[in-house]
Amino acid sequence: MVKHIVLFKFKEMEDTVARKAIMQEFKSALESLKSKIPFLKFIEVGINENPREDFDMSLVTEFDSMEDLTNYASHPDHVAATLIIKDIKAGRACVDYTF
Repeated sequence: MVKHIVLFKFKEMEDTVARKAIMQEFKSALESLKSKIPFLKFIEVGINENPREDFDMSLVTEFDSMEDLTNYASHPDHVAATLIIKDIKAGRACVDYTF
C-alpha cells in the first residue's frame, strides 16, 4: 500500500470569505474522487484551523501501488479538482511512502 500525503499553502486574499469558499470547493472536489476513481482506496481532506501553522490544507490518500498513485495524479477528475486552486496555490509539500 502507498500513502500519499500532501500539504497545501494558499495565497492570502483580501476577500477571506472567497478564499474559504475556494478551499471548501477544493475539499469537496477531492472528496468526491473516492466515488470516481476506483483505485483510490482512502481519502481524507482537512482544512487547517490553527492560524499559527504554515499550511492551509492537508490531503491523505491511499493506493495499492505507486502505479495507482501515478494514474490518480493524471486522472481527468483529479486534474479538474486541482484547477480549482490554480490561482491561489502558493505552495505544496508531499510525501509518498509504502506501508
